[in-house]
Amino acid sequence: MTESLKNAQINHGINDLQLTEDDLIVEESKHKAQMSTVLMIDISHSMILYGEDRITPAKKVAMALVELIHRKYPKDTIDIIVFGDEAWPIQVKDLPYLRVGPYHTNTVAGLELAMDILRRKRNTNKQIFMITDGKPSCVQLPNGEFYKNSNGLDEMIVNLCLNKAAQARKLKIPITTFMIAQDPYLRRFIELFTAQNKGKAFLTGLKGLGEMIFEDYEKNRIKKI
Repeated sequence: MTESLKNAQINHGINDLQLTEDDLIVEESKHKAQMSTVLMIDISHSMILYGEDRITPAKKVAMALVELIHRKYPKDTIDIIVFGDEAWPIQVKDLPYLRVGPYHTNTVAGLELAMDILRRKRNTNKQIFMITDGKPSCVQLPNGEFYKNSNGLDEMIVNLCLNKAAQARKLKIPITTFMIAQDPYLRRFIELFTAQNKGKAFLTGLKGLGEMIFEDYEKNRIKKI
């Protein structure tokens, strides 16, 4: 506005002040809003099955993402949680020592913890990144017992996951899923899950995982004005 008024004075004089299109200075800018992110990492046994180490690339990507945020966006926050039979938060310093356990995949517990963390953040822009290679195969029942089913897609477990995806959508928390496996039935689950949340999914395996996450992080935190 200041530059536009200055041009109007120069072009038309103070005595005949008028603002025309030629006087206007227009600046296209990008607003980078503060972002709170929860990164979920699957540590179920399938992350090292069939001779393919999937946990090491996931750990490397997580450490790189933390470094990117701390260096480039110091006002942003990132929390890391892991999920197997249960879900729990971990510190950045523990990432290099993270190991896969003899666990099933309790995606519901991971999502519950992620949403609980984000509810306490003051930032209005929140998101969940989930790195996983398998179907949800475990939930904790109201009585505290674990219900597990590794055979195909269990309808009860899947429905609970879809309910959590819809709950996150109501909280305006988009979920971006990075599926590092290629099974067709897993793709179908991710398609349903993503539709419920209105989030995004990348189904390209381990190749380019880091680049996809970094690019998506940049896109999610920039709003064009």
